[in-house]
Amino acid sequence: MEEDLIKITPNKEKAKSILKMVENTLEMIKQIDMVKFTSNVTKEYYEIIRELMTLVLLLDGYKTFGEGAHKKLIEYLEENYKQFNGYEISLIDSLRITRNKISYDGFFVERNYIERKLKDILNIIDKLKEIVKERIS
Repeated sequence: MEEDLIKITPNKEKAKSILKMVENTLEMIKQIDMVKFTSNVTKEYYEIIRELMTLVLLLDGYKTFGEGAHKKLIEYLEENYKQFNGYEISLIDSLRITRNKISYDGFFVERNYIERKLKDILNIIDKLKEIVKERIS
């Protein structure tokens, strides 16, 4: 796994800036009609989780690159942060796959998808934000 990562210098200032952007995106999502724009909201939630996972790696002194970089983020989280259970890792990966289908195939997510998954998605986001905030301070 480590061979898929590039060693970098942790950058707390960059992390703070990206975290602020994540907070902005979370605010934006609250303004969106989740029933009408389920696919867009699903994609944004995945992007938030991906950004937060990227921050965790950044603060650990790594970054992913190339083909399968998003999958590598998820694998890194699974291997190194045991506070995420199998279901949560599986949900993140499912969001990744769904986001790719939305982005590349024009896939439309079922209207109630976000309603069913929202609590778990927000829980994952909160856990990731907690890790990042601990590491920044």
